[in-house]
Amino acid sequence: MREALFKTRITELLGIRHPILCGGMGPRVSDADYVAAVVNAGGMGFIVAAGFPDPDEFREQLRRCRQLTAGKGFGVNLYISRQAGGAERLQRQLEILTEEGVHCVETAGASPDSVIPVLRDAGIKVLHKVPAVRYARSAARLGVDAVIVVGNDCGGHPGIYGISSMVQAALAPSEITLPIVIGGGIGTGRQLAATMAMGADAVLMGSRMLVCEELSIHRDYKEQVVQGDGTESVVVKTGLRDHHRVLNNDSAKAVAALDASGASEFEQYKPHVIGALATQAYQTGDSSLGMLDYGPAVAFADAIKPVEAIFDEMLDDAQRALQRLSQLRSCV
Repeated sequence: MREALFKTRITELLGIRHPILCGGMGPRVSDADYVAAVVNAGGMGFIVAAGFPDPDEFREQLRRCRQLTAGKGFGVNLYISRQAGGAERLQRQLEILTEEGVHCVETAGASPDSVIPVLRDAGIKVLHKVPAVRYARSAARLGVDAVIVVGNDCGGHPGIYGISSMVQAALAPSEITLPIVIGGGIGTGRQLAATMAMGADAVLMGSRMLVCEELSIHRDYKEQVVQGDGTESVVVKTGLRDHHRVLNNDSAKAVAALDASGASEFEQYKPHVIGALATQAYQTGDSSLGMLDYGPAVAFADAIKPVEAIFDEMLDDAQRALQRLSQLRSCV
């Protein structure tokens, strides 16, 4: 078991050894097995509630994760949707995760104001994910426990402003007094050390972890990620102002064409963005269709490895970065 290298407000808040969080990924990707591997390696992971729409299956995922972690705390990703039926689904998810004693949640999407009272009463920590510091200020006023700020190079939803993770990492700690997590393009220990130096309390990774042995996605897709260098990443759905950074496959090209045509109705996009396509891609290894979250940090994914091996490499790299800074420091 790797000893702690950093002690931050996030490691204290979540009771973890390392300030490394692995955010919720695509449908049925961040499941109990993967999240348990992250937790057992000393980080924090989040089971994606939306990936398990059947309440009994969602509950079973939570119980399996608790068994695999021997009772250690783990998280759930909650997407707060304004779409029809979203409030009802969220309410049921809240009931289940509070009953099962989940340790923390990663909220994303709309404002978390409606769920904070329930989560706070249950003693569940709330980390709200935003794509710009302006939203982090609003989340802080709502009473969340920490804020995750992602930059434009994150796989998934980077927001509409195109602000880099480098800027977010330097700006957020100077603007927000809450614990800060930085995500987007993160995949090395050097970046971990750099974000700590800029005032952050942890990093969030997604694309870098697509090659984990514990992920249930098809090995052929993992091998494709290993061969990638990040240039296969593209931002689409700009016509809906719902920017999505994904693998530049056939579906992404079709959506980009809709963006270029000025399309602005979801029904025009729907055949290309439905979650079933992504689920099929992850299961079969055929990545030609589906909105597959994919950021440039895949450039750091050099081989299929266990989560713990990836963490160990990052921490070794962070240690070397700290040593280099110490050597560069001028004597006064």
